[in-house]
Amino acid sequence: MISSEDHVRLGNAIREVEDHTAGEIVVVVAEQASSYRSVPLLWAMLGALLTPWPLIWITNLGPSRIFLAQLLVAVFLSLFLSWPKRRFALVPRFIKHARAREAASREFLSRGLTRTRERTGVLIYIALAERYAEIIADTGIADRVGPDVWRGIIRELTGTIRDGRIGDGLVVAIQRTGAILAEHAPPRFDDIDELPNKVILQ
Repeated sequence: MISSEDHVRLGNAIREVEDHTAGEIVVVVAEQASSYRSVPLLWAMLGALLTPWPLIWITNLGPSRIFLAQLLVAVFLSLFLSWPKRRFALVPRFIKHARAREAASREFLSRGLTRTRERTGVLIYIALAERYAEIIADTGIADRVGPDVWRGIIRELTGTIRDGRIGDGLVVAIQRTGAILAEHAPPRFDDIDELPNKVILQ
């Protein structure tokens, strides 16, 4: 997902911007936000529900044989659609983005961003397969910075993901986020680095 050189470059970028703010930045890059394992089952159930109607209209099959046909269709579809690429292709975009938002929220809580001293933690989350990015700020920053500011950074970041320049896009996103943090959460004389300065890959 990210080269070793970019990994080092991004860690340095986080460290540099945090020297000018009391805020904390955590970057999480996920290959895919969800496995979508329920999707083949849903399509298999839909296929099984639709199977009886053409059989009733154009054949003289009895109920037991129609039930068997339903079962076979359900088994075939669940197996056929379980291949990861097929499974992912069947997921509507709004579901992909909803799962990515849920994953970002889980990461925000699990990475300690709600436990910083002044509640100034910021998560930059990317789900590559979904081409989705989100920035979540804790209350110490979210109360001072409107959502439109984050949307501008996200828009630019998702553009670089589409162009295959994820490393460059993340560096810019980190720098722009750091500038916002420096303005609204300037460094303290007793400031400490509360969270790791590295990109977390999943």
